[in-house]
Parts: sequence; structure tokens; C-alpha cells
Amino acid sequence: MAAQGRKNVHGKAGVRFKAGYTKSKHENKLRTLATDLIIHERVTVTSGMVKELKSLTDHLITLAKRGDLHAIRQAAAVVRNVKASEDTSALDKLFKELGKRYESRNGGYTRALKAGNRKGDNAQVCIVELVK
Repeated sequence: MAAQGRKNVHGKAGVRFKAGYTKSKHENKLRTLATDLIIHERVTVTSGMVKELKSLTDHLITLAKRGDLHAIRQAAAVVRNVKASEDTSALDKLFKELGKRYESRNGGYTRALKAGNRKGDNAQVCIVELVK
């Protein structure tokens, strides 16, 4: 029988019943980062998230360039319902501003720049931004 008492501590019984970092948590983090990138046009993330974030954001901008109802619904399934300013949401900004801005550009809407290491845990940090 396992030891009773404190949970999630190392010792005779080990770590029991600790919540893991699941796929759904990872996808939700990507959705939030993509929404922040649409709103602020610049986000600082660790190097492990850069590739997936760029891929997702480029796909969302491609949907915004299409601009039909199906593309709006596909993007709405990913982008969070957050206000970009007082009168526009993140989805409105994606379709009205970014879709028009990148209409003549074929891909490559985002850029990643290395920004050194984070002070707390020495993780490599990158700045992901939308290309002007």
C-alpha cells in the first residue's frame, strides 16, 4: 500500500496523481499565443513553440485572405473571442486588417528572431512578429 499523507512529493511512494502536460493544454496555449500575436503583432515565446506558432498563424492569415464564410468559421474555431481594441475583436482584426495587408504576399507572414535566454530558467527565448 502506498504511503498516506502528503501528495505530489518525492519519497517512498514517489509522485502520485500529478497532472501532466496534456495535448489539450498544449493546443490551448497555441490558440492563446496565436490570438495574442494577431492582436499585438509581436509575442515573446520559448524556442520550442516558435515553429508551431508560425505555422498556425500563417494558416490563419491564409484563411483571412480567402475571406469567405467557411474561412471565417474555421478561423473562429481557433482564435479566442478577445477584444483587440474597444470596437474590434481579434477575429475582426484578422479578417479586416491582416487579410488586406497580406493580400499580395504569398506566405511568410511571420518572422522569428532569437532574443537570448530567459533569466529564470535559461530557456532560449524568441520574438515572433508579423512582417510589415
